Amino acid sequence: MRHYRVWGLGPGVALLLTLSGTVAQAQTIAITGGRVHPVSGPVIENGTVLIRNGRIAAVGADVTIPADATRIDATGKWVTPGIVNVATTLGVVEIGAVQETVDTPARGRGDAITASHKVWEGFNANSPLIQVTRNDGITTVGVVPNNALVGGQAAMLDLGDGGLSEMLLQAPIAMIADIGSKSDQIGGTRAEVLQRLRDLLSDTREYVRRRADYERNATRELAARRGDLEAMIPVVQGRLPLVIDANRASEIESALNLAREFSLRIVISGGAEAWMVADKLAAAKVPVIVGALNNIPLSFATLGARQENAGLLQKAGARVLINGGSDGFNARNVRFEAGVAVAFGLPWAEALRAVTLTPAETFGVADRIGSLQVGREANVVVWNGDPFEPMTRAERVLVRGVDVKRPSRQDELMQRYKVLPPTYRR
Repeated sequence: MRHYRVWGLGPGVALLLTLSGTVAQAQTIAITGGRVHPVSGPVIENGTVLIRNGRIAAVGADVTIPADATRIDATGKWVTPGIVNVATTLGVVEIGAVQETVDTPARGRGDAITASHKVWEGFNANSPLIQVTRNDGITTVGVVPNNALVGGQAAMLDLGDGGLSEMLLQAPIAMIADIGSKSDQIGGTRAEVLQRLRDLLSDTREYVRRRADYERNATRELAARRGDLEAMIPVVQGRLPLVIDANRASEIESALNLAREFSLRIVISGGAEAWMVADKLAAAKVPVIVGALNNIPLSFATLGARQENAGLLQKAGARVLINGGSDGFNARNVRFEAGVAVAFGLPWAEALRAVTLTPAETFGVADRIGSLQVGREANVVVWNGDPFEPMTRAERVLVRGVDVKRPSRQDELMQRYKVLPPTYRR
């Protein structure tokens, strides 16, 4: 069933229309009796989360519930903010081996700098992977480009119903770079790759200083095209963070040096060996996006990988974000990554923060998502247990106050083939 969100019908009103003619409305909802984890404050036993017009109106143990509120009984259940997977290709990669379903830059062009690329402009709001993802309690994703030295600009999207304009939370949230990859799109040694990034940053500064000369063709050839240089200006001016994919400890140190040299706001992504330089990351106040499921090295660049990575970073004082792998079809795995990180030393409360409020703070949307606070968007999940346990299920998933949990295509296929037809012979 296709759904359409219609805005502009009056203050605080949002309607969700389906082809069947039914209407779902963001209404007054009271989630009662649950173990509420606001993230921004202490756990509330037997708490209530009151939602009005798609936003959180009240949170606490003694909330007055309006007579017209729809009640959701969460007795014996856990209530958390919607989970955030901060680095995915959800909606821009459907089937990696089928090129026409891939909307990431630089494929087959050998073009390592595509800073002007806005990944959200290729986002498929009708991807069947979206329903699979949000059914597991993931309500917000960061969609990132890849396959390039500078792949382009990332965006944050809420996984509600509707089209791109309704789902888009904020864009851009960051510029994405990769200094550790040895792919054909980037090419060269790691030192050459780093120098090319340094040249791009330096030439962006030059472009800002001498834009009039550039327009008259009175400058030397610069490291990138005009559109890409324009896109890099917020990065060199410190207004837009640069997410740098780096796994080796030496690569991470190079990224820290680059940030100091150009006064950049950076975030490390991948960070397999980040635990080796945890004190330096903490001192520089550089956030790190890591996972925890891989227990063996996947390449020579990740020989120092260990599942204690997130816990060791947190213990050193570094800011930790957890993601579930960049593949869109694995975006829902972020809560399992968090659970494994807990098993290997990351405190449970910090793990929940690493997939809710910390990503929101890092990318400038904490005033809208990431916690159960008054005024925030009502991205709320009711779980039948600890959300980081593999057997736990998200029973209710609300995005901006609308329940979006329904059978996915995977569920429909499972039901279709669960019982074999009478004529089937083994």
